[in-house]
Amino acid sequence: MRKGVRVTIVGGVFAALVGGAGYGAYNLLSALSGDGGTGGGSASVRTGPPSGDEVRDTTRKFFAAWEKGQVATAASYTNNAEAAGALLTAYGEDAHITEVSITPGTATGATVPFTVRATVSYDGKSKPLDYKSRLTVVRGETTHRPLVDWRPAVVHPRLQQGDTLVTGESASPAIEAVDRDGKVLTKEKYPSLGPILDELRSRYGEEAGGTPGIELAVRHQAEGAADTTLVTLAKGRPGRLPTTLSASVQAAAEKAVTRYAESSVVAVRPSTGEVLAVANHRDDGFNAAFLGELAPGSTMKIVSAATLIDNGITTATGPAPCPPTATWQSQTFSNLKGLAPDEHATLSDSFARSCNTAFVKYADEVKVGSLTQEAEERFGLGQGNWKVGIPSFDGRIPASGGPDTAANMIGQGQVQLNPLNMASVTATAMTGAFRQPVIVSQKLDGRDLATARGLTAGTVQQLRSMMNRTAVSGTAAGVMRGLSGSIGAKTGSAEVEGQAKSNSWFTGYRNDIAAAAMTQDGGHGIDAAGPIVADVLRTGG
Repeated sequence: MRKGVRVTIVGGVFAALVGGAGYGAYNLLSALSGDGGTGGGSASVRTGPPSGDEVRDTTRKFFAAWEKGQVATAASYTNNAEAAGALLTAYGEDAHITEVSITPGTATGATVPFTVRATVSYDGKSKPLDYKSRLTVVRGETTHRPLVDWRPAVVHPRLQQGDTLVTGESASPAIEAVDRDGKVLTKEKYPSLGPILDELRSRYGEEAGGTPGIELAVRHQAEGAADTTLVTLAKGRPGRLPTTLSASVQAAAEKAVTRYAESSVVAVRPSTGEVLAVANHRDDGFNAAFLGELAPGSTMKIVSAATLIDNGITTATGPAPCPPTATWQSQTFSNLKGLAPDEHATLSDSFARSCNTAFVKYADEVKVGSLTQEAEERFGLGQGNWKVGIPSFDGRIPASGGPDTAANMIGQGQVQLNPLNMASVTATAMTGAFRQPVIVSQKLDGRDLATARGLTAGTVQQLRSMMNRTAVSGTAAGVMRGLSGSIGAKTGSAEVEGQAKSNSWFTGYRNDIAAAAMTQDGGHGIDAAGPIVADVLRTGG
């Protein structure tokens, strides 16, 4: 937004009101809300969770004050009056939201869902605003009053800490994003593209040649984050923005991730580095496919195997024994349950069966920085210099010593990647050349892309052979069955402290398409991420 002033004065007023946080401040807030003390004598102090009557009474009063625009009163029914007052003031003054009507739903314990119906008006233009949210009533720590547990999402579910609402001229002109064949891409048809299209608009709206409209939007606190449009009061003229995406691959990706909660997938064209699809199935709207930072589990063994080959430690047909356990600097590593040991295994055998101990056993022959060097120089990872076209994380593979030297080899320890990174790794392993992924052409803005020297022909041949074996007869065979053409894959599962199940990872290629997926708390690689990738690869290549 170019117009709309962020509220600061009101916040200062509320700081003055509640800054004492003592009995006097409580009495002042009680007076504002009409809940004055009884006078004479001390009342009994309630403890424990709020009762059903307290939940109903508190939400009724909070909603009534919110509807009437009585900011101070509404804020007094929360456990953070300063923050609530600032955001509720912005709701009316900066966002120009009026005629608010709130309908509570059936409470579940102390949590109350509700529906908001209102009107957004600006410069003679008005549009209805309808949405659902929820709040929870808690007992005040010092006042012992039942209070709304304050968080920005109470006001609107798209608001996070530090965000606010504004209505006015849009910060960036509208765009009409099109795929590689000129097909229009919309968030209505491809829901998980919503945040990505917002980012593209923020970065390339002016380059695309559009004109701004009038909108109600979430202005995010994070520096450089694109506004999230909620209601368009007057459309600007959208500028046409070509992307590298493929509508058909995107459609397959969208459908695939909806089968598993907290899932993300990316598909790229190995011959060019162009991103063909990116999809996320998450309630928080986070683009984990590009920005996630999680241990990739055994999919990391693609980079680890390349490290062993390029450093002359072993080859695809060379030794890589698979014992039941392996100990490195007092930490014992084991394999997935049911994996039979094989003391005579080759690297190809251990790769296809995803034997952890085979890679851990070589940790004493791999220098602390070898894996990091391989990842950076050959695969283009971990240097913080990818310029995809929207914000992205390009991996972290630190040269960490101790037990993490071994753990990093199997995608645990301190290694952090996301599906974009792993799709790129697969593309590099397949072609030998690192081509930094892009979602819009470099020609659009002349940005410098990251480079890396890639892999030798011999290393590529061995990696493709091992990945093909994994897809045909190894751990990925069940998922990849039925896919024709040139195929390869690698499964992975990453254990996360506090999770009942591991994160599911899978990466694979078919002809000229490479895809990688991750499902948090999804189990083994073939349980969730594998089917997602297979569905995407079936779209072509």
